[in-house]
Amino acid sequence: MSNPRILILGPPGAGKGTQSANLAEEYGVEHVTTGDALRANKDMDISDMDTEYDTPREYMEAGDLVPDAVVNAIVEEALSQADGFVLDGYPRNLDQAEQLEGMTDLDVILSLSVSREELVDRLTGRRVCDDCGANFHVDFNPPEAEGVCDECGGDLIHREDDNEESVRNRLDVFDENTAPVIDHYDDREDFVAVDGEQSLDAVWSDIQDAVDAHTA
Repeated sequence: MSNPRILILGPPGAGKGTQSANLAEEYGVEHVTTGDALRANKDMDISDMDTEYDTPREYMEAGDLVPDAVVNAIVEEALSQADGFVLDGYPRNLDQAEQLEGMTDLDVILSLSVSREELVDRLTGRRVCDDCGANFHVDFNPPEAEGVCDECGGDLIHREDDNEESVRNRLDVFDENTAPVIDHYDDREDFVAVDGEQSLDAVWSDIQDAVDAHTA
């Protein structure tokens, strides 16, 4: 099947962004994330939703969380415009999962499984380009020149929220809010658990096999 509709799940640091980019390129689908969808639709008129602000932009500029109802509407709009997609970063809770079921039918649900200590090692060692956003790792994927982005030559930074305490807090939030989403899906025929602790190439091979098996 061309233009598959893929949902990818997993905790922070599991590799969803990397594998989503692979999926988008391999299958010619849109990579839909909540962040990108919000930015693309930040001036969407939500005045009929009886929310505090009339556009997502106002929430973002105020530094406030965008309400679930607004996120749901924006994701639905993004999916309706995509001719096939890999959805990454949504749903984050069970309410959003229930909303997603009314938006679209999924062909395959991928869940990347990685142990907590491996995630801590990955996230605390991450370095991000301050200019282009490219990701590196001090051990697993170091840049050619220390502190310098291979892609654009920008400075690599250690984000404040990539310290160990913040990382563990983020994983706790995931366990509380989003892990139940995985439980919600795991008895479905289109659900595939993938060992995310393998090499990148091995993870990608398993993902391709899963997508091909569910979209043949």
